[in-house]
Amino acid sequence: MNIRHHLDDATLMGHAAGTLVPGMSLLVGCHLERCADCRERLAQAESVGGALLEEVPPVAMDSSNALAELFARIEAEPFEESRPTQPRMPGTPPEAAMPMLLAGQLDGRRFDELDWRTLAPGVRQVDLHLGGPGATRLLRFAPGVSVPHHSHRGNELTLVLRGSYNDEVGRFRAGDVADLDDQVAHQPLNDTDEDCICLIATDAPLRFSGLMGRLVQPFIGM
Repeated sequence: MNIRHHLDDATLMGHAAGTLVPGMSLLVGCHLERCADCRERLAQAESVGGALLEEVPPVAMDSSNALAELFARIEAEPFEESRPTQPRMPGTPPEAAMPMLLAGQLDGRRFDELDWRTLAPGVRQVDLHLGGPGATRLLRFAPGVSVPHHSHRGNELTLVLRGSYNDEVGRFRAGDVADLDDQVAHQPLNDTDEDCICLIATDAPLRFSGLMGRLVQPFIGM
């Protein structure tokens, strides 16, 4: 896979430190499955983080019951049952466009097996409901269709899973990731003859500039 657009260093550092919101952490993991360049840079970021930790002077604990308090906090955490993975029939492996991390999140379902919700003519989405600030969803838009023009109140990561699109930033194909901040405004347009499917994660609501975008934003939930 010829990947031309990669994750920013700050995003990789956040992933290494575990500070990204859940949706962004999922998206970064999906991109890392396909991108050797970003895996190498992540390893470097983790090495830097480890070196910095070694330079931090040790601090004496102020509680003689630290271990008991730790177990008490663990027991107080709500228990979440893992969702059963839906078995697939022999001969129907997960489609190549779907990263393994995402396939696990979707219980092994293919893109065409998902419950896509129509937002506008030619534009559909699936909300992944990962919690935390922002939103995480799959967006699917038809050939020749563009999503509403928008900017960002925070950060937005977009990973192309199938097809391609172009916008003010450049052209993004399968495997590419757009790592954007609040300084970027854009309007992705599907420039191929197949549906473009993207995984999108934000840590704050979008800011739509056109009337149509502002009208559909309450329904989009972004």
